[in-house]
Amino acid sequence: MSPVPLPGRRSVLRGSLAASAALTLPAAIGAAAPAFALSGRPKAGWGVQTGDVTADSGLVWVRSDRPARMVVETSATESFRSARRWHGPLLGADSDFTGTTRLRGLPSGEQIHYRVLLADPDDPRRTGEPVTGTFRTTSARRRDGVRFLWSGDLAGQGWGINPDLGGYRIYDAMGKLDPDFFICSGDNIYADGPIAATAALPDGSTWRNITTEEKAKVAETLAEFRGNFRYNLLDENLRRFNAQVPSIIQWDDHEVRNNWYPGQTILDSDTRYTEKSVDTLAVRARRAFSEYFPISTLRPGAKDGRVYRVMHQGPLLDVFVLDMRTYRNANSPDDQTVDPQGILGAEQLEWLKRELSRSRAVWKVIAADMPLGLVVPDATEGKANIEAVAQGDPGAPLGRELQIAELLRYIKHRRITGTVWLTADVHHTSAQHYQPSRAAFTDFEPFWEFVSGPLNAGAFPASALDGTFGPERVFVKAPETANVSPAGGYQFFGEVDIDGHSGELTVRLREQDGTVLFTKVLQPGRVGQ
Repeated sequence: MSPVPLPGRRSVLRGSLAASAALTLPAAIGAAAPAFALSGRPKAGWGVQTGDVTADSGLVWVRSDRPARMVVETSATESFRSARRWHGPLLGADSDFTGTTRLRGLPSGEQIHYRVLLADPDDPRRTGEPVTGTFRTTSARRRDGVRFLWSGDLAGQGWGINPDLGGYRIYDAMGKLDPDFFICSGDNIYADGPIAATAALPDGSTWRNITTEEKAKVAETLAEFRGNFRYNLLDENLRRFNAQVPSIIQWDDHEVRNNWYPGQTILDSDTRYTEKSVDTLAVRARRAFSEYFPISTLRPGAKDGRVYRVMHQGPLLDVFVLDMRTYRNANSPDDQTVDPQGILGAEQLEWLKRELSRSRAVWKVIAADMPLGLVVPDATEGKANIEAVAQGDPGAPLGRELQIAELLRYIKHRRITGTVWLTADVHHTSAQHYQPSRAAFTDFEPFWEFVSGPLNAGAFPASALDGTFGPERVFVKAPETANVSPAGGYQFFGEVDIDGHSGELTVRLREQDGTVLFTKVLQPGRVGQ
């Protein structure tokens, strides 16, 4: 595939998609939450999304403004001649009027045009205006190649949808690259980050936010968590992107609360919260998360009910989606010499080993919601705790590093080729190469870790490196000061392009307008790079 964004399989659709993505949106600009008009036909003003697309299936998501039956029609052409119809669920208040429909038996490697109709439950002939979208099923043909993007961290640090800047403009730049799919590496919302109408910028100017009632305080109730996810869908760029590009979604801390872990109790000194049990908040957040994204393992009736999963993307690529939040131990100085739970939990670690061993894809991308060798401190409880894996001690593995060392050793001794780590979380972009000859722990093969984000949040200086696994920072772009607003730049996303003929994997780190900052080409068939 060419890295140059030429008119592609989706480009010809953008005019119609832009129109459908901009269908009447429930008014939420100003200081009020969305208000639903209950007269007339059902409306899908929040757009459509697709997720977890495979060679023969995909999930389509929609939200209605009232009770409605979800109906999806698919076709090989935009004209919807010879359309196939799929009857989806009844959307009601129990799911905040959201729902997904699984499309099965789709042709491999083909462009699928779809439109969602919302029907009056009492009169199926009364339907709202259709909302259209498109996606391409995973190709079984190696020669077709794969191109995808990744990033994370949206609407953080109080920097929300700014109409003066055109909203979440980064999604427009990402859409122009015509990717096969997008990985959001977590922090899809900032449930702990209220968004005020204005914020002062260092140059004396004023940042203006679109605001809603649910974003006026930290999220505690189910309604408030739902409102956080709904807030981002007020942005036209994001709705248009969702209608063009399928997503693979994972979560991290800000879907619940900064640096949370299971069993945590919020200190009384944090007076923003009346609900002090983080586990209670996490249950509510997870429900809203499952309602607002099309995730195969979190659909109603899903057997496992988990975020971690493997997405097979043809002969060239498997994507291993991790959950480094739900099963972790408590944040601590992270210097223990025995740590069976770690950041993944024992069950997820064994799952990852097993699935990596089974994979026959040329490339195994491990989509992690936190970095491995970058030190991410946690001072939320007034202690010098560690939030991610590395704790800054460059010696032998300690704490959560023990679990990562076990995984890296396993990859080496099973001779699993083509592993690449992608992550976000730290609000800058960088490329790290991990090398045993530089490391305190040496029983692993070299590998790369690439960091991107934020999408629309405060940018922060580069994190310190921990020498345990021998990382060398080959590239970094980060501000010198903390919490630089999106108006100041430093908003990033990454691109991965796998060539169908050579099998080469090219990583490009890009900034908000799509400018390439760094490029690295990796060769297939190697245990280490």
